[in-house]
Amino acid sequence: MTSGLWELVLRGIWTTVQLLVFSSLLAAAVSFVVGVARTHRVWIVRFLAGFYTEVFRGTSALVMIFWVFFVLPPAFGWQLVPMWAGTLALGLTYGAYGSEIVRGALKAVDPAQQEGGIALSFTPWQRLRLILLPQAVPEMIPPFSNLLIELLKGTALVSVMGMGDLAFSGNLVRLALQESAGIYTYLLLIYFVIAFLLTRLMRGLEKKLKAGVGKEPAREVQVPQPVGGGVG
Repeated sequence: MTSGLWELVLRGIWTTVQLLVFSSLLAAAVSFVVGVARTHRVWIVRFLAGFYTEVFRGTSALVMIFWVFFVLPPAFGWQLVPMWAGTLALGLTYGAYGSEIVRGALKAVDPAQQEGGIALSFTPWQRLRLILLPQAVPEMIPPFSNLLIELLKGTALVSVMGMGDLAFSGNLVRLALQESAGIYTYLLLIYFVIAFLLTRLMRGLEKKLKAGVGKEPAREVQVPQPVGGGVG
C-alpha cells in the first residue's frame, strides 16, 4: 500500500481506539449504576433498572446506532456527530450487559458480610462502598474483559454512519486497491492485536485487585499423570 493508504488505516485505528475508550467509559458507568439499582431494596428502582436492562439487551446494537443517529435528530431537533452517536448507542447497549455482571457479582458476596455491616450500623451506601464493592469488583474483571472485547468488535458497526473507523477505512483501501484478501487479513490482525493488549491489561488489573483483598486469580489445576507403565 502507498503511504497515503497506510495513513488512512492509522486514522481508522485512532478513531476506533477513541470510540472504544469513550463507549467503554459510558458502559462502565451505566453498568455500575444499573447493576447496583437492580439490588436496591425499593422495588420500583429494581423494576426500572430491570426494564432498562431487558430493553437494551433485547435490541440490536446496529439498529440502536441507526435509531440514535437517524431517528433522534428529527424527533428532538438536534444532531449528534457520528463519534458521540456511536458512543451513546454502544455505551448504553453494552452497559445493559455489564449491569448483569455487576448485579451477579454483588449477589455473590457472602451474605454474612452484609449482615456484619448491618451489625456495625453501616448505612446502605457504606455497606456498598466498604464491604460489597471491594469484594465484588475483582470478580467482575474476567467477564468485563470479555465484554470489552465484544465492545471492540462492536465498534465496527459505526461504519454504517460513514464514520472513519478501522472497518470503514479498511473498506476504502479495499476499494482503492481492488484487493480483499490482503486488506481484510490486515484488519483481522489489527483487531486481534488490540484485543490481545486489552486482555493482558485486564488480566493485570485482576491480579492487582485480587491481591488487594488477599486473593489470587484462578489458575488451572494440573492433574498429575502416572509415571512409568502399568503394573506388570
